[in-house]
Formats: sequence, C-alpha cells, structure tokens
Amino acid sequence: MTTAELLTALNWRYATKVFDPTKKIPADTWAALEESLILTPSSFGLQPWKFIIVQDQELREKLVAHTWRQRQVADCSHLVVMATKRSMGEPEIDANITRMIEVRGGTPEALAGFRKMLTGTLASGYMTPEWAKMQAYIALGQFMAAAALLNIDTCPMEGFAPDKYDELLGLEAQGFTTAVLCPAGYRHPDDRYASLPKVRFKNSDVIEYR
Repeated sequence: MTTAELLTALNWRYATKVFDPTKKIPADTWAALEESLILTPSSFGLQPWKFIIVQDQELREKLVAHTWRQRQVADCSHLVVMATKRSMGEPEIDANITRMIEVRGGTPEALAGFRKMLTGTLASGYMTPEWAKMQAYIALGQFMAAAALLNIDTCPMEGFAPDKYDELLGLEAQGFTTAVLCPAGYRHPDDRYASLPKVRFKNSDVIEYR
C-alpha cells in the first residue's frame, strides 16, 4: 500500500449516518475485521474487553430505542458492541499470564516478576473502569481504520444508554459494561454526509514538533 492509498482510504471514511440494510459484509472480509479486533494492543496486554456482534434483527430493533433513535444499529451489516470489564482483579491477570504461556511457552515461575508488577499496579488503583474503557477506544480506532482500508463503512457511537444495553445483552452478569458502539456495513446512496468535505483543523494548529 502506498502513502497515497492510505490517505485516500482515511479521507473516504466518515461516520456513516445511513447504512444500506440490504448490503452485508462478505464473510471473508468480516473475518479480517474480526481479527483486527483481536489484534488490538492494550495496556499491559490485559485485553479487558469483549466484543459482542449483535446479529439478531429483533434485538437490534430494540436497541434503537436506547440509542437516541439512531437507525445505524439496526440497519448496518454488523453491529459491534465494545464492552469492558466492570472491575479488574487477580483472576484477570492470571488468565492473561496463562494465555501468554499457551502462546509463547514458558512457566508461571518465569513470569512471576511480571505478575508481581501487574498485581502491584492493580493494588495501586490504576486499573479502573475508566482505564478499561480507554482500552476499548484503542480497539475502536484500529477497527475503523482496518474497515476503511477494506472499503467498509463504520460509525463510532457514544449516544446510547449503557445500562439498557447491558440489560438487553446480559452483560452485567458477565462482569462487563457497554463502552462504545461501532456499526459496520455499507453507506446508503441517500446519505448526504458521505460527500461532504472533512472539517479538520490545520496541521499547524494541532501538530507540534519539538
């Protein structure tokens, strides 16, 4: 990919206001986007998230009422609900270390120092629900960029009632809460926002070299 192709994709991307409900993301394309979520980096590699892909149309229609009546959640091809841990504890740390050993090899003893550092950070109060939510936004950015490169439209959404989403998706019982939404699919031809130029501050206003 050239630098020009990258910038073309990022300029093509916009927060889609109207999705075409008749168009669905092909399975192989979605598989790549799903993997982009899995490959998202996170603080300490702890991955305090779960990505719920809501496909049930009846459920999606119910969610519209709790998303300020925004139809994107019902009309998109795939609705990604990014949920994060309500609280972090040593079980989450140990699950991560177990997975590290599965993937990279090694022993718990070899990772004892790393575990001690993580439990110390946990005890300091650093790993708050707000910290977990910030990790979800890393996933959001990676997902949207990957989608743009594949000509898939997205719309980051914060206008929703988290408690209602948690209730309808049964997240509280799983120890999660809804952080942010990202419908994905294809823009509708009638979405007038698709052709509007982006309004961004000049580079000199927001980028500073020192």
